[in-house]
Amino acid sequence: MLSTNARGFARAVFGPAARLLVRLGVSPDVVTVTGTVLTSVAALTLLPMGHLTVGALVLGALVVADNLDGQMARLTGTESRWGAFLDSTMDRFADAAIFSGVAVWALRHLDGTLGNLTAGLALVCLVLGAVVPYAKARAESLGMTANVGLAERADRVVVVLAAVLLVGLGLPAPVLTVALGLLALASAWTVLQRMRAVYVQSGGPRRAGTGTEEAR
Repeated sequence: MLSTNARGFARAVFGPAARLLVRLGVSPDVVTVTGTVLTSVAALTLLPMGHLTVGALVLGALVVADNLDGQMARLTGTESRWGAFLDSTMDRFADAAIFSGVAVWALRHLDGTLGNLTAGLALVCLVLGAVVPYAKARAESLGMTANVGLAERADRVVVVLAAVLLVGLGLPAPVLTVALGLLALASAWTVLQRMRAVYVQSGGPRRAGTGTEEAR
């Protein structure tokens, strides 16, 4: 998984910055929200305007720097359920901005079927990218785990930004289209993997008479 390597890289690169921000008295929550705002603004301006290379590099740096708030919380001993909730919620906004930016770029800069297909796949990735973490969170709320999956958040973001960068550097636009298609498949497979994990842990559908089904 790319996720583990990305977190290790971020700890090594941004550790000094995290310590500096702690000394300056900056709150991890401020860093979380600020990072999300910057990511959203960059994704919804640079990408639609066609600045793919700069956009991918800026967004890549911001996504990796997203590790800062967690490092700061650990350094100050302020890790909390609120911080974890805020971080996860802000991640959904950032991811939505990135895939929306790609979709708008495709509609503005690609012609006909290719533009529509690329934009459609970007939106599919956006939706599935929200379902993947929801499946895990819902499983945990029911006392089970769903820590399996082919495409976690870091993997999805790295793949789409790498494809955006390659197209920005001169590769044909279908490279991004194919990347989005594969990412959509990987995300859908991840949802199925997590559903299966919960199915096994729960023992499958409850039989009639075993109790009232919990409201969904």
